[in-house]
Amino acid sequence: MRSELFGTNLESTSGDRFTLQNSRMLRVALDGEVMARQGAMIAYQGQVDFAYQGSGGMGKFLKKAFTGEGMPLMKVTGRGDVFFADDAMEIHLVNLDNDALTVNGSNVLAFDTSLAWDIKRVEGASMMAGGVFNTTFTGTGTVAITTHGAPVVLNVDAPTYADIQAAVAWSSSLTTAVRRTAGAGALIGRGSGEAFQLAFSGQGFVVVQASEGRTVPTHSH
Repeated sequence: MRSELFGTNLESTSGDRFTLQNSRMLRVALDGEVMARQGAMIAYQGQVDFAYQGSGGMGKFLKKAFTGEGMPLMKVTGRGDVFFADDAMEIHLVNLDNDALTVNGSNVLAFDTSLAWDIKRVEGASMMAGGVFNTTFTGTGTVAITTHGAPVVLNVDAPTYADIQAAVAWSSSLTTAVRRTAGAGALIGRGSGEAFQLAFSGQGFVVVQASEGRTVPTHSH
């Protein structure tokens, strides 16, 4: 049987634990366990089990309930190849070596269980801003993050601002705050009324996606 389908789409043979099968699909060579967004598994080969993990413990569950932030997680254990994806979003791997990274919870696809993580609030943010509780990873391991479209990585060497929903990840060493621009919603971003941006200062980087995230459909009831 012949088809161009078999040219560049065959399963990756890389021996790395985390491998991008393509720009929108992650392959994990599993021999132990990995954490992943609930429902992100699209295929697997081998002996693999999946267990719902909620938000990662009662403390994190309470934070999620209060903030609306958090990650519905599953623990994936066993041995085999597991493929993950999230609505055909682009996937990027970040390898931490005794580092710290802050990620918008909705942009986390999978990560090594060797990493410690917690939900934290952006300093100076009021509840009116929304979307200002993010997840910080620390330690050594890999985090797979997703973006809507190709992102830009900004080097923070001057005061830097990003739409709250467009900011995907940033160096945890950066100082963050929320800036409100009253009445400029029609001009800044895609909101209306009051516009909020995340403000970054210090030394580090910010990953910004080419979208303000998924659109929540309106309800008629």
